[in-house]
Amino acid sequence: MKKIQFGTSELEAASVILGCMRMNGAENPTEVIETAYENGIDFFDHADIYGGGECETIFGNALKESAINREDIIIQTKCGIRKGMFDFSKEHIVASVEGSLKRLGVDYVDALLLHRPDTLVEPEEVAEAFDQLESQGKVKYFGVSNQKPMQIELLKKTVKQPLLANQLQFGIKHTGMIDQGIHVNMTDEASIDRDGSILDYSRLNQMTIQAWSPYQYGFFEGVFLGNDKFSELNQILDRIAEKYGCSSTGLATSWILRHPANMQVIAGTMNTKRIKEIAQAADIVLSREEWYEIYRAAGNILP
Repeated sequence: MKKIQFGTSELEAASVILGCMRMNGAENPTEVIETAYENGIDFFDHADIYGGGECETIFGNALKESAINREDIIIQTKCGIRKGMFDFSKEHIVASVEGSLKRLGVDYVDALLLHRPDTLVEPEEVAEAFDQLESQGKVKYFGVSNQKPMQIELLKKTVKQPLLANQLQFGIKHTGMIDQGIHVNMTDEASIDRDGSILDYSRLNQMTIQAWSPYQYGFFEGVFLGNDKFSELNQILDRIAEKYGCSSTGLATSWILRHPANMQVIAGTMNTKRIKEIAQAADIVLSREEWYEIYRAAGNILP
């Protein structure tokens, strides 16, 4: 399994993360996490809202039943989303982490991300929460999710801990952060900068981009793999996948990891066969020609 440096820290982590949002739908959660671990995936992503907290509870129970040592894996969770609102208050952040620790059955999480931006954020409160959680040994590393550079800079003005990661939607059919860079100085749709050049910012600041919903298209419209709506793209994926002896799902993973921005891919599947396919394809390095062929086949135009 290809390893990446987690932000500016000394932590090395798998380039593929198992996203646990669907853990409450797994037939055998223990088998799922053991399969992931046995195939090099040592990073598990949670959020306090996944399954209303049930997913963390199921994972915690499965971890206890497994042969995996807590110290050998990286557990990440997120907080900040509440019903009908976002909440980055100190009170909510601290209470959320304490709830996650209890459900997960662990003494600490390796990483905590702020889940979606809260426009009412008071960075001083975030700083106090992070200081408390770090000093108590409940959180080792910190980051954000779905935030653009100026929002991150606002937090960094007060928060002393390095913000190491940013979860952003990215994949073959969700390439906005790449498109606007390729279409610089153009006036077409792809040239619109919707995220403040977050890709370049992340590279300059060594923030790890964690790509979520990597196999989806649109705003949760569905999976593009094997979808008749994207026949040309799937034909090319199948052809290149055959060359490398992997599945199209694995190849879609390799396409993301080929980018030099030091990304991780969040795979949310609970299917053990697919977990193996994704993990095995993480070490495939696509050629520049193959990468751009896939990019164009997804409907992207080079100026």
